[in-house]
Amino acid sequence: MVLGLPRGGVVLGAEVALTLRAPLDVLVVRKLGHPRQPELGLGAIAEDGVRVLNEALVARLGVTDDELDAVTAVERAELDRRVALYRPGPRQPLTGATAVIVDDGLATGYTALAALRSARRCGASRTVLAVPVGAKEAVALLRPAVDELVCLVVPEVFGSVGQAYRTFGQVPDEEVVAVLARSRRARA
Repeated sequence: MVLGLPRGGVVLGAEVALTLRAPLDVLVVRKLGHPRQPELGLGAIAEDGVRVLNEALVARLGVTDDELDAVTAVERAELDRRVALYRPGPRQPLTGATAVIVDDGLATGYTALAALRSARRCGASRTVLAVPVGAKEAVALLRPAVDELVCLVVPEVFGSVGQAYRTFGQVPDEEVVAVLARSRRARA
């Protein structure tokens, strides 16, 4: 089972699923940003209640439990909105399956870590994380959490995931919905 992380990971995941002749589903995760600096990732949540935190960073920045709970509630609402939009029916079962989790890249690695834990919680017997690019620190964080990690490029100097792409625009919800619908029709 190929699981694309929205949004860019779904587009890449569709190509992986086609190549592997495997079904595609979406696994919705959301970054938990700092309360006053949302682009600074403190962790992530997944759709089945998994929450992972960079505990050292949270402690160093003095982020309180109440602040984390407030950020989590906001991101949970957006996560629930995306699940309802992207998946018209129940989640495809993962029990005993190999879950190939695909994203467009790894910056901190915490959204991928939440996805990996979610796939395991849903019964995946094996997890593979496939990304085109990742920061060294993120790859090091994730290697012990996954059965196999495929990361094509690990640059010495990593600024952002977008640096590995010629164009790196935000994938709109409509494109994610269309990609998932095409994949469902192709499998039917």
